[in-house]
Amino acid sequence: MGHRRMPAVAIIGTRGYPSYYGGFETAVRRLSPFLVEHGWDVTVYGRPGATDPADPERDPRVVSRMTKGVDSKALSTLSYGFTSTFDAARRRPDVALIMNVANGFWLPMLRAGGIPTIVNVDGLEWEREKWSALGKAVFRAGAKVTAKWSTERVVDARTIGDAWQTKFGVGGTFIPYGADVPAPLPIEPGFTHRGYALVVARFVPENTVGQFFDAAERLAETHDVIVVGSSGYGGDLDDRAAALAERLPRFHWLGHVHDDHRLHSLWQHAGAYFHGHSVGGTNPALVQAMAAGAPIVARDTVHSREVLGADAGEFTGATPSEIEAALRGLLTNPARQQELSENAVRRAVDAYSWESVNASYERLLRSHLRSTEGSPHPSEKRAR
Repeated sequence: MGHRRMPAVAIIGTRGYPSYYGGFETAVRRLSPFLVEHGWDVTVYGRPGATDPADPERDPRVVSRMTKGVDSKALSTLSYGFTSTFDAARRRPDVALIMNVANGFWLPMLRAGGIPTIVNVDGLEWEREKWSALGKAVFRAGAKVTAKWSTERVVDARTIGDAWQTKFGVGGTFIPYGADVPAPLPIEPGFTHRGYALVVARFVPENTVGQFFDAAERLAETHDVIVVGSSGYGGDLDDRAAALAERLPRFHWLGHVHDDHRLHSLWQHAGAYFHGHSVGGTNPALVQAMAAGAPIVARDTVHSREVLGADAGEFTGATPSEIEAALRGLLTNPARQQELSENAVRRAVDAYSWESVNASYERLLRSHLRSTEGSPHPSEKRAR
């Protein structure tokens, strides 16, 4: 075996490569080609039918491996996590990158094979209202197992690292999500630049969607309000969005928007973007909204304050009247919109570029390579 064998990494816990489903998927979609470019043999585990083999963004050098699992809300993550971890343990990569603490239950399989594991722990999933009591218990148990059996953890916000240190006695390496500054895009037909309020969120209670709808009822008397998102399976909030769109001419519910260009355009031209997420760490949508230059009003949480810093957004309480007042104040102040927009882009570029995010992952993976005969020593090659 030659001394310069490429180090091998297995990436476990997403729907596959390239996938556009959420934050983890986007991170893996950006990271995998970067690692290949930097001398890695990359295998991404996925679910059959979840990605498009003909996707023009696919880098053919990234190996996709599909394993079987149970497609249900309760069991998909655990079952696919088990089969992909079992397969990876047999194939013995030099290091494994695992997304989601629910996959922590299977870490002993990798530990038994001497494979170092780095787990991106995501947010504090057991605090999310969307999960059942059983779901919350599974995530909390998975986190405990992850704290015990993982070699290292990645936290996407310093607040999450602090929470882990407090709850489980271990911290993690801080690596956030990244974003790209989009080129100037045409405005959504029928709207004016800086003339509308926007929200982009999954319809779950902890994203302050209900309170935003209350605020939007009054706001839509004078301004356009655009809502992107849904619950994914119907429900009260979806019903309410549909009813508001039918009753109020200036309330526009677009549902889930798959097209990145359209989404970036909506952020780019918004007069006020409301970010109501109350749990989780660094939110990928908030980072991308910053990069697109949206003037941001965020629900006041430690996580949003960490991401936006001192001057890249405004903060509001969670009541409908506070939300309405903050959005209306921004929609009627063009100078403040411009200032917040410029500050947001600057902060996204300085603190959340994909280049720096990917380089941080590459350094961390390389520092944990198991010392096999053919692998370069961690000091032999560093990311730029």
